[in-house]
Amino acid sequence: MPETKTATVVGAGMVGLATAWHLQERGVEVTVLDRRSVASGASWGNAGWLTPGMAMPLADPSLWAYGPKAMLDPDAALSVPFRFDRALWGFLARFMSHATPGQWRRAMAALTPIDRMALEAYDELEAGGVHATSYPSRWVVGFEREPESRPFVHELRGVAKAGQEIRLARVPDGVRVPHLSRAVRSTWTLEGQRYIEPGPYTQALATSVSARGAKVLTGAAVEDIRPVPGGVELAVSGHGRMRSDTVVIATGAWLPGLAEQFGVRTKVQAGRGYSFSVPVEGPPIDHPIYFPARRVACTPYQGRLRVAGTMEFRGPDEPFQEGRVRAMVNSVRALFEGVDLDSREDEWVGSRPVTPDGLPLVGRTTAPGVYVAGGHGMWGIVLGPATGRALATMITTGGTPEEIRPFDPLR
Repeated sequence: MPETKTATVVGAGMVGLATAWHLQERGVEVTVLDRRSVASGASWGNAGWLTPGMAMPLADPSLWAYGPKAMLDPDAALSVPFRFDRALWGFLARFMSHATPGQWRRAMAALTPIDRMALEAYDELEAGGVHATSYPSRWVVGFEREPESRPFVHELRGVAKAGQEIRLARVPDGVRVPHLSRAVRSTWTLEGQRYIEPGPYTQALATSVSARGAKVLTGAAVEDIRPVPGGVELAVSGHGRMRSDTVVIATGAWLPGLAEQFGVRTKVQAGRGYSFSVPVEGPPIDHPIYFPARRVACTPYQGRLRVAGTMEFRGPDEPFQEGRVRAMVNSVRALFEGVDLDSREDEWVGSRPVTPDGLPLVGRTTAPGVYVAGGHGMWGIVLGPATGRALATMITTGGTPEEIRPFDPLR
């Protein structure tokens, strides 16, 4: 295969920047383009969880019971607009077809190899000069009723059977966890995971990529990608036509707009998540908190607590829906003590790229020199660095690393 000396990465989120960083490690001259700014999509306001132990298929069998109830509950974490949208309802039909025990196990087996590399890939970035920190921490997982914990525990046992170490333990009855109310009657801890402040971390990665010689151009929308003799040409708003040996499309929920013409037919649906940060009375919370039955994830963030949740299936550029924030607040208000949910800052919505089968799209397209990296759903942050490393290896050697073999974007 021709040697890759230059590459253009379209998308300055965690996945795109990690791919750029690893291409630089292999001697490739890189340009990164983003139509907005660094971490302007799902990489800024998410929970920042580095939880390979929970990086599992989104479509699970419990959706058959939870989904219909959620459609009737305005405070439910799952939100689908009631309107005629053939593409959306077609996606949901395919998505639900994967919510079976057998499909879940197959997808979990496919995710496990890259899950197991996720934290080590972060260590590599930090040892290689990315000035940011991933924080090891215990996870506190709370439920209002003991039976609610059973699906979560069952899923983590499935993750363990697939080959990961899962250090999950029940907190003895009578032991109170600070800031959780008495309404939380079943509490667990999960060890061996980490978290980051995702926006600042992604910005630090962009700074490292730039310091090592890359051009990072923001406000640079890619209007067209076209294979040409000896490489790939891009039409870029405000920058004319650019050329490189290789192009990586890493545009998250917007991936189909550029990738469909190159044989990537798997539907990518925006699964929008919301977040905000709130103050905490007394000592700050120094560990993540998860309420699985409420689908709400909380993370320490710059002295406050970031509260994140919701899976809202809308278009990626639709307006912010204030009702989704109210729904999150309503769902967890009774579960906290000393957390001021009414003093919200940094209210945000971001679009996560969800595929029907729960597997990312990483690898070659039908066009020589054009690759994609996306479709990670809720797991773009935790799997981004490992994805970037594997894809950079594919681009520079021609081989397909085993950990991304199941993620063929032409499947």
